Amino acid sequence: MSMHGTAAYSPRTGPLPPLVERAIRAARRHGFGHSCRPEQGRLLQLLAGGARTAIAETGTGCGVGLAWLASGAAPDVELLSVERDPARAKVAADVFADVAQVRVVCADWTEIYAHGPYDLLVLDGGGQAKTESAADAADPERLLEPGGMLVVDDFTPSRTWPPSHAGRTDTARLFWLQHPALRTVDLPLAKDLSTVVAVRRTEG
Repeated sequence: MSMHGTAAYSPRTGPLPPLVERAIRAARRHGFGHSCRPEQGRLLQLLAGGARTAIAETGTGCGVGLAWLASGAAPDVELLSVERDPARAKVAADVFADVAQVRVVCADWTEIYAHGPYDLLVLDGGGQAKTESAADAADPERLLEPGGMLVVDDFTPSRTWPPSHAGRTDTARLFWLQHPALRTVDLPLAKDLSTVVAVRRTEG
């Protein structure tokens, strides 16, 4: 979830998929400001197009990121998103009430383990290694199909190695960049936004 992400949508954003417009309206009605930014959403839409059977997301919010994913996914791909806040989970579930391939569950992020593995996993509300210890981070070997993709967003672009944030080593980003089960890249999406995208290794 991005700080001021909902406010990033304006007429200057350009045309949006109808499902994304619906989710943005819901987020605004309910005063939720931390939606997925347009730059991140377009990346999610693109990556969702490569999924074969299943996509999962942690941290639904009011469903903006999930709407980008659903707008890019093939009709036969199932999408699961978990949100621990009951009110937000209800808002998001209403957004997707007529979208059969999407399921929103009110639960802790670890609920995704019960339904995997996935072709694409977006960590936006748990399992990111940002606030948890590395031992509590999502396990890509359990959650991803071989060749499956992992996305962790809301980093700040860094030109240093190791990557830094606010003058300190960015341990969360470093965790994913050095994960032995993944091939990982840090993609700058805007001057103040970057996203980690990783593919689960297929060798070994």
